[in-house]
Formats: sequence, C-alpha cells, structure tokens
Amino acid sequence: MYVFGASGHGKAVIEIAEFQDKVEGVFDDDPSREEVLGYRVSQLPDTFNANALLFIAIGDNRIRKEVAGRVPNYIDYATLIHPSALVSKRSFVGLGTVVMEGAVIKVHASIGKQVIINTCASVDHDCYVGDYVHLAPRATLCGGASVGEGTMVGAGSVVVPGIKIASWCKIGAGSVVTKDVPDGATWIGSGLKNKDTERLR
Repeated sequence: MYVFGASGHGKAVIEIAEFQDKVEGVFDDDPSREEVLGYRVSQLPDTFNANALLFIAIGDNRIRKEVAGRVPNYIDYATLIHPSALVSKRSFVGLGTVVMEGAVIKVHASIGKQVIINTCASVDHDCYVGDYVHLAPRATLCGGASVGEGTMVGAGSVVVPGIKIASWCKIGAGSVVTKDVPDGATWIGSGLKNKDTERLR
C-alpha cells in the first residue's frame, strides 16, 4: 500500500494503514516534506505498480478530489477501517475511504468514495454520505440524513433525522442542522449564513 499525503492527516492515516497492510511508501507534492513517521517521502510518480493499492490522505476535500483525478485509472484504492470502529455488515463503504478510531456506521448506511469518517463520528441507519465528504471528529448524522459530495461537516455537529445537506457545503463545528441545506451553503450554529439565508426567504 502507498499513501499520498505526509501532513497531519497523513500521519493519522498511516497509523491506520499499518493495522491492515504494509506501507510501502509515502508521496507528497511538497518537496520540503522528506520524512514522516519513519517513512521516506517522495513525489507522486508518473507510473505505478498495477498491483499496488493507493490511499489519498489529504484532509481538504477539493484537493483530495483533484489528486484522485491525477491518478491513473488502473490504480485501485485502499479502504481503511480502524479496528476500534464499529461498521455494520449491512452498510456500504466506498473505495479510498477512511473510518477512524471509535467511529460508528450503522445498518444500511451508504458511504461514498474518498470519504473521511473522522474520530468518533457517527453515521446512523439509512444515511447517505456522498464522495469526498469529511465528517469531522464527533460529527453525528442521525437516521436517514444525507450529505452531498464534497461537504465538510464540522466537529461535534449534529444533523437531525432525515435532513438533506447538498454538495460542497460547510457545516460549522458544534452546529445543529435542522433544515435542508442547498448546494454550496454555509450553516453555522442553528442556521444558514449570509447570502444563503437571503436566498431561501
């Protein structure tokens, strides 16, 4: 297995990867990063071993998607699940996704590709999480909630049952989301902010 990303999120991913497989190498675009957790860091190569698994350990959702677009189509992605996470056998977790320490994914939840389910985050029954989403530590999706592509759900946030958050939204840390959120909107605390609020009146 190879890991792309040698920053803080990369360190967290490498430790989880070590539970599942041997980490053969670490890549990063930043030439100043030469070593992480004892691994030599190099630039992303133009060609890969076709039998290798890759994991993109980039915390920023847009950059993670951009890097995925640079990877050859023949490369397979690893899916990483920490041993302490509780993942229903009747859920679905997409390729390139990481499920971190203490996270919970319940029955019939569907998690897309290249998603971060961070420390102690909770995805309840029948939830949908799109590609390139990040559920920050202790974020909670209650039953039947959905989150669209690229959205960031901040630490300690709660999304109440059945709520639909669209694509590339930002949910502030500690928020309680009680209404549907449109594409590209920002929700902080208990409501939509700035132009998003005006648009929905």
